Amino acid sequence: MSVRPIISILEKLEKMHQSLLKLANQKTELVKKGDMDGLDTIIKNEQSHVAAIEVLEKQRQQMVTDYLRAKGIALSDTPTVARVIEAAELEEERHQLDEISQQLMSVIDDLRKQNDLNQKLVFQSLQFVNMSLDMLQPRPEEINYSGKSARGETTAPKKSMFDSQA
Repeated sequence: MSVRPIISILEKLEKMHQSLLKLANQKTELVKKGDMDGLDTIIKNEQSHVAAIEVLEKQRQQMVTDYLRAKGIALSDTPTVARVIEAAELEEERHQLDEISQQLMSVIDDLRKQNDLNQKLVFQSLQFVNMSLDMLQPRPEEINYSGKSARGETTAPKKSMFDSQA
């Protein structure tokens, strides 16, 4: 049995992850610009990419399992490409598998870094929005049973400098 189908599926996975990385880079720019419509479009596109990657990953696992079983290797857990590299008979096949798996891991690492950056940018944007809302509409003081209210003294409620009724 040849490892060529496994190499082919790994190449497809690498291409899909590259495409997902491009979307993540575009998402960074859209977050910086605050383009919500563009973000919505990118997120929908990402979801379709992730679904396709899940299908390819299931195919990869099945191919690896079939290959290892054909070689008479017992599977104890999730089948990995590293096990296939060990089991491959030809040096050229081992080299191709190792090369494409390294490329895939590199793209996945870049994607992880880009997604971490996007997550931080979105969190900062959310903090800015919350800070802006707090400045425009300050929260009333907490009601408790100490100080003037415990002695029966009342004070007029504080008004915001921003008139939301206007």
